Formats: sequence, C-alpha cells, structure tokens
Amino acid sequence: MIPELGHYALVLAFALSLIQATVPIYGARSNDAALMSVAAPTALAQFVFVALSFIALIACYVTSDFSVATTFENSHSAMPLVYKITSAWGNHEGSMLLWVLILAAFGALVALFGNNLPPTLKANVLGVQSWIAAAFFLFILLTSNPFARLADAPLEGRDLNPLLQDLGLAIHPPLLYLGYVGFSISFSFAIAALIEGRIDAAWARWVRPWTLLAWMFLTIGIAMGSYWAYYELGWGGWWFWDPVENASFMPWLAGTALLHSALVMEKRNALKVWTLLLAILAFSLSLLGTFLVRSGVLTSVHTFASDPLRGVFILAILVVFIGGAFSLFAWRAPLLKQGGLFAPVSREGALVLNNLFLTTCCATVFVGTLYPLALEALTGEKISVGAPFFNATFWPLFVPLLIAMPFGPLMAWKRGDVLGVTQRLFGAFALALVGIAATYAVTTGGPVLAPFAIGLAIFVVGGAFVDLIERTGLGKLPLPVTLKRAAGLPRSAWGGAIAHLGIGITVFGIVCETNWASERIAAVKPQETISLRGYDLTFEGLTQRRGPNYTEQLGTFVVRSGGVEIGTLQPSKRSFASRGSATSEAALLTRGVSQLYISLGDPGAGGSVTVRLYHKPLVLLIWLGAVVMFLGGGLSLSDRRLRVGAPKPAKIKPSLQPAE
Repeated sequence: MIPELGHYALVLAFALSLIQATVPIYGARSNDAALMSVAAPTALAQFVFVALSFIALIACYVTSDFSVATTFENSHSAMPLVYKITSAWGNHEGSMLLWVLILAAFGALVALFGNNLPPTLKANVLGVQSWIAAAFFLFILLTSNPFARLADAPLEGRDLNPLLQDLGLAIHPPLLYLGYVGFSISFSFAIAALIEGRIDAAWARWVRPWTLLAWMFLTIGIAMGSYWAYYELGWGGWWFWDPVENASFMPWLAGTALLHSALVMEKRNALKVWTLLLAILAFSLSLLGTFLVRSGVLTSVHTFASDPLRGVFILAILVVFIGGAFSLFAWRAPLLKQGGLFAPVSREGALVLNNLFLTTCCATVFVGTLYPLALEALTGEKISVGAPFFNATFWPLFVPLLIAMPFGPLMAWKRGDVLGVTQRLFGAFALALVGIAATYAVTTGGPVLAPFAIGLAIFVVGGAFVDLIERTGLGKLPLPVTLKRAAGLPRSAWGGAIAHLGIGITVFGIVCETNWASERIAAVKPQETISLRGYDLTFEGLTQRRGPNYTEQLGTFVVRSGGVEIGTLQPSKRSFASRGSATSEAALLTRGVSQLYISLGDPGAGGSVTVRLYHKPLVLLIWLGAVVMFLGGGLSLSDRRLRVGAPKPAKIKPSLQPAE
C-alpha cells in the first residue's frame, strides 16, 4: 500500500506542476492578480506531495519491502538502518526523486520568502521553476518509477553497492543536489527577467541570495565527495579529473562567476546581460552533469544509470531547456537596457577579470570533459583526457585569478588605484616572500615552482586579512574604534573575506599534498615493520570479522614515531556475498592536518599482505578550506541586506504636528 501511495503522491505533484507552470505565467501576461496568486500555494502543495512520495520510498527501504524493484536491487534486510535510509538515494530512481524533491523545495522557499518580489516576477519565476519540475516528474514516471513492483516478491534484497555503504555517501548526494538544483532558481529568475524584458539592480539583489545558497552547498558537496573518494576508494587521491567530478566542478566555476557578476550588477547596475547569461549557464551545466551521470555515456563509480532510453529522455530535456533558454536570451537580451559604465581599473574591472578567468577555466574543463565523448560519438575513436591535460590548461588560467584575487576587494568602485592597492598589500607580499624562502629552506625535492605556489597561497590568505584590516582600521585607529568598526562591518564583507581565506587554505593544502606526499608499496609479514617519513608501522597480522551484511579481513598496524607508539591503524577488505563484490577500507591516522594513510592489497603466502602506505602532508587543509568557504558564504547569506527578496520600504509614520 505504501508504494502505491508514494506513486499516487508523485502523480499529484506532476499534475500540480502543470498547473503551476501555466496558470501563473498566463496571469502575468494578462496582469490577472488572481491567476498569479495561484503560484505560491501550488508550489507549496507540490512540495508537500513530493515529500510524501519520498517519505514513502524511505519507508519501503526501512521496512525492507522487496516487492519494490528498487528496494530489492539496492537494499538488504541486514543492513544498518542508516544505510537502509541512504539507499533510497543510492540508486538512479531514488536519486532522481531526491532531485525533484529539492527542486520543489526551492520553489516552496521562493513561495514562502518571496513576498517582496513583484507579483509578475514571482509568478514567472515559479512558473519557469515548475516547467523544469514537470519535465523531471514526467521523466521519473515514464522511465524511472521508484515504486515499480515485482511480480514475485523475493525474500532478500541484492544489497546496496558496497562503495555507497558509507556515511560520506549518506551526506554527499543531498548536499551536491542542493547545489546542482539550487541554480535552477537563478535560471528561473533569468528566464523570468527575459520574459518580462526588464532587469535592474533589484533583480540582482533578489537573485544573489539564492545563487549564494546553491554555491555554498555545491562547494561543501564537492568537498564531501572528494573526501569520500580519498578514503573509500583506496587510491590515496582526492581529485582525479573524473568526468563526473568535472560535471560538478563546471557549475561551481560558473556559479562563482555569477556571484561576482551579480555583485557588480547590484552595486553599479552594470553587466546585466552577462549576469543573465551566467545564470542560464550555471544551471545548464548542472543539467549537463545530470545527463552525464544518468545517461550511461560514462563509466564511473559516480554514475547510476545505463539505460539508453533514460539518456535520450534527459538529452531531450537538455535540448528543450538549454536550447530554449539560449534562444530566448538571443532574442530578448539585445532589447534590455544597458547598465552603467566604469573604468577598467576599478573594483568592477577586477570582478570582470575574475569572470573572464573563471569562465575560461570552465570552458577548458568543458572541452576536456566532452571532447572525448563527442569524438567517440562522431568517429567511434576512443581517447582519454586525464590529469596531464587539465593540469596543463586549467592551472595557467587559475593562477592569474589567484594573483588578482586580493586586489579586487581593495579596489574602489568606478575608478581604482592599482599602486595604492599594491602598497596596502605590502604585508601580504612580504608574508608570501617569507613563505617562499622558508619552503626552499625546509623542503628537499619537488618541483622548482612549488615554493612559489606556496607563496601564492599565502598571498591569497594574507590578502583576505588585509581586506579586513583595511575595513576595520586595525593598527591605524584606537582599539575601541577598531572593535566598533569590526562589529559594524556588514556580514557580507566578513563573509567575502572568509570565503577568499578558504580558497587560500585549500590551495595551500593542494600544493603541499601534490608536491610532497610520499608513497610506499610493500609486502609485509606479521611482526615486520615498514617505514615512511619517520613513521614505523609494525604489522600485527590479519584477523577475520563479520559485519551486518559483510565479512571483513582486518589488518592491524601499530604506528610508532621516534620509538614512541602513537596509534593503531586497521585497514580492511570487506566482502559482500549478496552483491558478489568487495571493497577496500583505508585506515587513516591524523597528525595535526597531515595524515598517514594505509590500504590493504591482496594477501600472500605465510600470512603476508601487500599494503599501500602514504604520508599526506597538510592534506586536511584541502577540505578545511572548503568548510571555511561554506562558512563564509553562510555569513554573507545571514547579512540582513542579502536576505531573500528586497527590503520593504519603511513605513512613514504620520506626523503629530499640524500641517503648516
């Protein structure tokens, strides 16, 4: 009964999406307030029914209802409860239901918190949002029904993909989807503005919080996926330029550019057409990522589906929405009133430079990701584009962006002073030079340019602090005045500086891990010791252990440094009989922000086992920086000036004095 209720709720949500996609837009065209008012309650009702459908799916997994095909294929009665719940989105059908749930949630949020939007804009935004929802509802109902029944209910399920039975994967997809799908609101705002033929600084203020929210979750979602791949796959790497990784990275780059472009539009009423284009591009790249994961054109640990019919259906959605959006843009954008002018050397100019580098980086990743697919489709020839290509093309574009990053916030609007800003950044320059010299002094080996990369990361971090120091007057004004200015500083200013700080921290971690990590592969027998970077690991032997739905071969290593025992590492290999597959569970020992990492290979004769041992210096800074970026974004979002919607004008109190 529960699956039928879930399916029925999904059908009702689809019907509501069709109403929401047509009636409010018609009302906006005919200026009918009653029809436009349909948008908000319909969006809320649509979310309620999708949520009920998703709850029904989770109930099927929790109760191990193996008469439902997706539950049979992706669950097991012996699985821990947390993995039964996360199994609901650990497959194609369930993850698509989560996709539309988040899409409906964003529409409901606009309905609830968009009271300050002009009625026509709100109606068009919710209408466009619902057209997207209707397309994906139809996709789920026709090709990916999560509630499809089996004729004969099996007694036991086939279990969830062992790689997905991890807490990291319990969190990663929802966070990533909040970013992916969140850009749909920016897209809907852009299409609504094109439909109305009007865009101004108020539009930028309305769209920027939604973009920032999506950017925050995409940032932390990518970071969580990176950390999961790092410790779960046993390869010791945190980024592989996998096409599906790139599919999430491209919207992040476009969304970062959109955030900065919308800032220029809000403050200076400039870059209107460009901001609209970025809003369309960010969500278009999110849809492209959905296609890559769901169509079966890629083989990756990240992909779910391999049904050609599903791929064709999603490709049709891409063609309709991306093609339609760019066609509407080409038709309406030239009619929009252009914004204000500014000097090339100004904060606006710095943000334009930021956009230039970000979009070029995005284009580079786009070409490297899709060129092999296009070539194979057209000629049948298979080629592989990997890390060497991306490292040779992406970083030469990203490094100038990092160099320019500290300059932008210190530039004046409309017309800036490069020499003056350079003088204010003297402290950051000095710290960078000290960092370069210190790196040369304490490191041996590694690329010659690596210390300069360390210096660049320090310069970015120092630039973020200089921005705050300049705004608060630290060192120039009395301390009480500085504290007062710091308390009165807008949260968006704090948030921007903290986000830039996070970028610098991440770059610092990337440089250290990439250039000075150590690796050793060895076969060890019980009581033998292997050493790496001052750490001695003594192998105590292998033991067998049984988990809820797997058996596990556990290796125990006692770790010593300088002869002193500092911990124990227990990497393992797990076998899942119901799935007929195995996983390697790496073990990590954290020392500060560095890690010792070990994974088990195949056992040999005499109780020996092959192990892969890594020392990862400062590797945790990579993900710590992402957390700092997320917190910076959250601080900016909490700024009362960046609340969802535009502020209502203050009511003028009637004067008590008689009129003269």
